[in-house]
Amino acid sequence: MLVIKDLHVKFDNRDREAVAGVSLTIEDGEILGLVGESGSGKSVTAMSIAGLLPRKQCTYSGDILLDGQDLLHAKRSDLRKIHGTKIGVVFQEPMSSMDPLMKVGEQVGEALRIHTKLDRQARKDKVIKAMESVELRDPEAVYDKYPHELSGGMQQRAMIAAAIITEPSLLLLDEPTTALDVTIQAQILELLKKLNAERKMSMLFISHNLNVVRKLCRKVAVMQKGCLVEEGLTDEIFLNPQHPYTKRLIDAIPTRIRKEGS
Repeated sequence: MLVIKDLHVKFDNRDREAVAGVSLTIEDGEILGLVGESGSGKSVTAMSIAGLLPRKQCTYSGDILLDGQDLLHAKRSDLRKIHGTKIGVVFQEPMSSMDPLMKVGEQVGEALRIHTKLDRQARKDKVIKAMESVELRDPEAVYDKYPHELSGGMQQRAMIAAAIITEPSLLLLDEPTTALDVTIQAQILELLKKLNAERKMSMLFISHNLNVVRKLCRKVAVMQKGCLVEEGLTDEIFLNPQHPYTKRLIDAIPTRIRKEGS
């Protein structure tokens, strides 16, 4: 279980807090959607969980606990161990997250190289299995390719494989489908549903698109200007939003797409 209590984050070069007192809970095996426009604080919230805050450039307070273990105030060395094993992260742009000079298989297996004592062949076997689990076709061939040789959808599947290869209990997904076309986006959402069902993996899915969140997440939290303005079951919020900002997010969805999600 992930518990965030009264999280505050303020960057030294900004007048207002990026995150202003956010509290959230993600139960074991749950997918929570965190939505809001750019600058709402959702990505900073994810950075705080992932240990990616530039600590010397900001002030922060509150608590972030994963199965009771402190994340926000932990030492960097302890965080590296946690995030290599218990937390996986998938970013919006797979191409910018991957090393263009390193073969895909080596990148997918990087966490195994750092955090396990498996030999090279054992790591490769696990990488192939992880690639198969994210439905990458011909994983043996993909293993020896470079990122630029893969399509955007294949790159994102490879990044998901890298994130789940150590079988983490929590997966952080920061706008993972935004750069993909609609067809591939739908495939990635179905893949995430399958991984959640099969592995009981908790997920925090960050998006500016409430309609995408509705297709994946049972619960949703809405952020505006660093604050949590609404939280609850996705369908209930979608059909009966209480906050004006949530209503505007829903109104921004084209009517045809909104009806298709019903």
